[in-house]
Amino acid sequence: MNPTLSPQEIFANCERAVPALRREPASERKKRLNSLRRWIHDHRSDIHEAVFADLGKPPLETDATEIFHVLNEIKVAVRSLREWSEPKQMPTPFYMAGTQAWIQCEPKGVCLITATWNYPFSLAVGPMVSALAAGNSIILKPAEATPSVSALIKRMCSEIFDPSIATTCEGGVEVSQALLALPFNHIFFTGSTGVGKIVMKAAAEHLSSVTLELGGKSPAIICGSANINDAAERIAVGKFVNNGQTCIAPDYILVDEKIADDFVRTLISKTGKLFSAEGDFQTSPSYGRIVHTAHFARVRNLILDAVDAGATIGWQGPYDQRSRFMHPVILTHVPPGCRLMQEEIFGPVLPVISYHDLRDAIRIVNEKPKALALYVFTSSEKVRDQVLRETSSGTACINDCAIQFLHHNLPFGGINSSGIGKSHGHFGFLAFSNQKAVLKQKKGFTSVKLFYPPYTSRSRRIMDWFLRLF
Repeated sequence: MNPTLSPQEIFANCERAVPALRREPASERKKRLNSLRRWIHDHRSDIHEAVFADLGKPPLETDATEIFHVLNEIKVAVRSLREWSEPKQMPTPFYMAGTQAWIQCEPKGVCLITATWNYPFSLAVGPMVSALAAGNSIILKPAEATPSVSALIKRMCSEIFDPSIATTCEGGVEVSQALLALPFNHIFFTGSTGVGKIVMKAAAEHLSSVTLELGGKSPAIICGSANINDAAERIAVGKFVNNGQTCIAPDYILVDEKIADDFVRTLISKTGKLFSAEGDFQTSPSYGRIVHTAHFARVRNLILDAVDAGATIGWQGPYDQRSRFMHPVILTHVPPGCRLMQEEIFGPVLPVISYHDLRDAIRIVNEKPKALALYVFTSSEKVRDQVLRETSSGTACINDCAIQFLHHNLPFGGINSSGIGKSHGHFGFLAFSNQKAVLKQKKGFTSVKLFYPPYTSRSRRIMDWFLRLF
């Protein structure tokens, strides 16, 4: 945090900018977004280095999973901002004859964006694009678990934006608590369900609106009609990119018992080809690391707890806590009551559970809190529609993993314990905007006057006729 300013002073500085931001044209917002785009292009290698320092993430993976998303959000916002900002004329119902109605988007005001560490650049700067496009003033709190990226984001904001437009506050829990005590107009939080509850409780004190992008246990159902090679390859990518530290990674597999053994063998083979260097994951330039040793220990304990409860290790390899390296792990025959099946894993560990009947798989999914993502691999439209109809999740993807995040015309977000609200593209713009309803009435006689008091027998007859229309 800025050592010379308290959280209250930083907030007040941002609040003073709100009236001018409300008045400015969309062209000024576009200028800011284009400045951000140029900075990212000019400092791409700096972003690579910072993300690698914190997560051991390969540069190409950073391009694909961190930089591309932000640049695409900027491109879409700049291209569409005029359309998004223009008042939207609404049709007039017959009983409001003579009126005009429209929806006018206005900035919410001062917004807090709190990001998490697994995609530390994308999950901080992506929402910032939406907030800037909507015309807000922003205080950005990057993740303290990824200090290199946090410092880079602070530098980026200071080089591009006036502090009243976008300010970065670094620090740990005490900084987050100080910020959450302030009366923000909107809070955008990405992180765990547990912390999301704390954020929502703090927001309630000021009736601040919230967008909560959380997580949960996202299932992948592999049906008997699935293409095993495709399913195994796509799940391997969705699961083991970023060392499994992805909120929409498949958290557990439910596979038809008739193809379960073939699927596990193929998944092991595909993962090795994709992420190892001649069978060695530790020296591979394509395989990342756990974020820090405390999280490494947590994931390792989840494995040990599952094995103690009766799970079978189908695949494992060396691990090194000092360097935060963990070989991919696949477990089978995992007991439903163990921690591995109760907590979001957030690491390169994948439980595989076979099912006899699709209804059993659906039952297992529905017994858990609603997930951020659900994946179905099948060639049957009937099966696909059954799973989509009988389960609930924030997002769903058929015959692939995680790519729904990159589709800027789709809303991204969870439901209940996996999140509240939507983001990305136009949906992100709306999250940071108040959609103000405006109605203009004509002068003189209006249809509404038919129902003004005093209430007479004539007005009663008109009301009786009117209600029969509905």
